[in-house]
Amino acid sequence: MTKLRPRFWETVPLAKMTPPEWEALCDGCGKCCLNKLEFEDTGEVAFTRVACRLLDGEACRCSKYETRRQYVPECVFLTPKTLAKVAYWMPQTCAYKLLHQGKPLPEWHPLLTGDPESTHASGNSVRGWTVPEFSVPEEDWEDYIIEEGP
Repeated sequence: MTKLRPRFWETVPLAKMTPPEWEALCDGCGKCCLNKLEFEDTGEVAFTRVACRLLDGEACRCSKYETRRQYVPECVFLTPKTLAKVAYWMPQTCAYKLLHQGKPLPEWHPLLTGDPESTHASGNSVRGWTVPEFSVPEEDWEDYIIEEGP
């Protein structure tokens, strides 16, 4: 395991983080893997319970992370450069979005707690309540709109 600099998220700009530091920012909530609807008239983005076909709903992680774009070409490859373009649809609790906005990590984030289960224990993940996208026709996704949560 690669050693991370102590509290790097507070001192290192996103663009200067090492790849392991960048990956460590992910809290494992799975919210970014929920299918979203963007309403053209308002620009509002609504999250649904309908999850990407690659999301493992219990682990809240992509089941094919390294090769995900082979299966889901539209999957966003998040980098410091792409972050500014996609932050508007990212979950409110996302560490990438929060740090991009100059905000602190939430108190339940695994980097603060030292426990990867803290995201789930705090109720800030999608664990156990998603439905796979292949089971819901896209025209019915509006029936699965959710409040994003805490």
